[in-house]
Amino acid sequence: MKKLSPYIKNSLITLLILCVSFLLGLVLHDALKVKEHVATVFVFAVFLTSLLTDGYIYGIVSAFISTLAVNYAFTFPFFAINFTISANIISAVIMIIIAVLTSALTTKVKKHEAIKAEGDKERMRANLLRAVSHDLRTPLTTIYGSSSALLESRQSLSEQQQITMLNGIKEDSEWLMRMVENLLSITRIDSGKVKIIKTPTVLDELIDSVILKFKKRYPLQSISLDIPDDIVIIPMDAILIEQVIINILENAVTHAEGMTELSLKVFTLGKQAVFEIKDNGCGIREDRLKHIFSGYFDSNENPADGNKRNTGIGLSVCATIIKAHGGNISAENSKSKGAVFRFALDTEDLNDEQ
Repeated sequence: MKKLSPYIKNSLITLLILCVSFLLGLVLHDALKVKEHVATVFVFAVFLTSLLTDGYIYGIVSAFISTLAVNYAFTFPFFAINFTISANIISAVIMIIIAVLTSALTTKVKKHEAIKAEGDKERMRANLLRAVSHDLRTPLTTIYGSSSALLESRQSLSEQQQITMLNGIKEDSEWLMRMVENLLSITRIDSGKVKIIKTPTVLDELIDSVILKFKKRYPLQSISLDIPDDIVIIPMDAILIEQVIINILENAVTHAEGMTELSLKVFTLGKQAVFEIKDNGCGIREDRLKHIFSGYFDSNENPADGNKRNTGIGLSVCATIIKAHGGNISAENSKSKGAVFRFALDTEDLNDEQ
């Protein structure tokens, strides 16, 4: 279902609040005989409308309609407009002032929040840029050095040395390709240029594809699988979700020091499929858990040996993709040992297709 336009949304909010206020006014005036508080109900309605809608117009319109409603239906002479009574004029002025002040305040708060959100985005972009600059430098230097050595001193190098250099170039090139793939995914989704198109995907087929691609990159790394025996269908962009699972698995291989076990478990919980990736490695530092999906970069964390770190960009991509799917993702340290990553996606009810 498409989202309502701001105009329709604000109009519906205004109409709903005014209708509820009018009904409440009738209850107070006719049923409970508490006539003196009817105007207060509409004053609150004006305040609420100004608070929940955008700009000034809806609050001011609400103030005018409320004034007319109080004057017409709840003030003597009933069912007649009469502004000769000073109380009616004062009520109208008070409602309009409340509408203007509340609208001005909420507009200012929303602008402040928008500026703060944009500032946070800029800081994240700066962190990402520093992280990428650092991470790309090492493999590019290795590729340049190895290729230069092969071109300039090939005759002096043994066949085994040449193969080792070529393998290094191949590995670093593959790493760079995955980094670029992650960066493209996160920037496209964040910019809103790519719309997630969900297609019903069978869980077994998704996992088979993930394991096949992961094994090509890490043929020696075993993975323990635990997935439901029943058919589970999940609406998703399968390529992006594959990228999420592979990124998390790769993160474990790269950073979970001392890891001897890596598992991928999927189970259903209500109308959601929960993906759980667990390792028994060194775990995640508590200070990093707070911003592990933000792509945060700390220059003090540069490895002394100059190796590639992956900077958490892959995990930032995971969070962006899962969020775009309407799901949620989390990470925590296991009570026994290692780290656990979980994300949940809505499943498709097979009964709905019958």
